[in-house]
Amino acid sequence: MNYNHIKFMKLALEEAKKAKECDEVPIGAIIVKNNEIISLSFNTVEKDKSIIMHAEIKAILEAQKKLDSWRLEGCSLYVTLEPCLMCCGAIVLSRIKRLVYGAKDLKTGAVNSLYNTLNDKRLNHNVEVVQGVMELESSLLLKDFFKDKRKRNG
Repeated sequence: MNYNHIKFMKLALEEAKKAKECDEVPIGAIIVKNNEIISLSFNTVEKDKSIIMHAEIKAILEAQKKLDSWRLEGCSLYVTLEPCLMCCGAIVLSRIKRLVYGAKDLKTGAVNSLYNTLNDKRLNHNVEVVQGVMELESSLLLKDFFKDKRKRNG
């Protein structure tokens, strides 16, 4: 396992924990270019009352602003959960080079679980994918969140 993948995924998990503290689904994302962190984010769907405020989208928007370009060529996105179809679309369109993710999402995952969006040869850009980095930690964080939520909501 690549040391940098683990190092950056740990930071994405810290972002996910921030989401959990805000009672948001605990998903965190960071974007890295040349081993430098460009952006960090976590889900704020509930706070912003917007279905597009996924960690990945927020990280992409922040990185585009910071790099002053919509193209994120040469960047890697680290996210704790397999991205959905919406986020995969943003990853492809922003030209992200590599996606590294933790847990699979069997219900909405569009990287490998339901679809193979990032490597569909019909698209004008394909993304290198590394899956399963810190998968157990990412998965447990999500499972614990939903277990606690069910207890609180009776």
